[in-house]
Amino acid sequence: MMDLHILDHRLRVTSISKSGLEHFTHPLIKLIFLRNRTRCKFFSLTETPENFTLVLDEEGFKELQPSEHLQVESSTWLPLNVVSNGNVSSSSQAVGVTKIAKSVIAPLAQQHVSVFMLSTYQTDFILVREKDLSVVVSTLKEEFSIYQEVEGESVPVRCQDVTHNLQKNSKEAIQLTVHPVLIPPNQFCVMSLDPDTLPSIATTLIDVLFYSSSPKEESPDQELDCIKFFSFSLIDGYISLVMDSEAQRQFPSDLLFTSSSGELWRMVRIGGQPLGFDECGIVAQISQPLADGDISAYYISTFSFDHVLVPEEDIVSVMGMLQHHRKEAATS
Repeated sequence: MMDLHILDHRLRVTSISKSGLEHFTHPLIKLIFLRNRTRCKFFSLTETPENFTLVLDEEGFKELQPSEHLQVESSTWLPLNVVSNGNVSSSSQAVGVTKIAKSVIAPLAQQHVSVFMLSTYQTDFILVREKDLSVVVSTLKEEFSIYQEVEGESVPVRCQDVTHNLQKNSKEAIQLTVHPVLIPPNQFCVMSLDPDTLPSIATTLIDVLFYSSSPKEESPDQELDCIKFFSFSLIDGYISLVMDSEAQRQFPSDLLFTSSSGELWRMVRIGGQPLGFDECGIVAQISQPLADGDISAYYISTFSFDHVLVPEEDIVSVMGMLQHHRKEAATS
């Protein structure tokens, strides 16, 4: 039996508009580079063409001043993490969200629990709203030993403490919207970095994060299809980075490490218009076919859209799977 940990972070999901970034450079530099100046333990920043998504704990959230450029989702979110025998789950060949698609994500979708996914180089975080926690525990208690982290200690959650009526006939209850997907041509890298070497890449990171929207010298048609996507997370002392291969060339290669294969990833971006936070089953709809095909995937939700990274060699079969799955969803 695997363990499910409810981590000791209370998170807020926010978005900074592109035009308003300059109002937040001071707190962002503090949160990214000056760990000893803030008590923030969970920080994630993802740039997409629309905006910057920030997921951060209450200590980090205090650093952000209210502003017309800052949107804050109203809920408090809790991160869940699946662990097997004390290690991050390695139950199949696949890595990333596909390992937990059937055991966590699909059951929660059936119970109308909205999830926000954040895969990192080290692990996958499933964010659920604090108010949904009793449903989450009731839904997953058969499959997992559930622990809640309290001040660094893992305390078993006594399931009899949780009373909740789970939906009957929940299979019929959920109405899925089939969202359009976009597959940009960029190749992406998923990497990690020793936090102690962060100062040596600081200028490059600041350049990529804060100045990258300045005009590039690339051909205009190349710019059109490629998508701006850069993700940096510093969570409990671990750094994870996702960037396209163009951005990666700006960093010294000896400091960033990737998995042994060093493979390149392609992105599937989900949503024609902003997805919102209340719809359930978006992650399940994408991760389920990938899990069936045992395809590794990193899944990063953002304020407006969802993003899945799959190994480059699998992108054609992923496109086929998703098309097939969407036809089935449309006809059922």
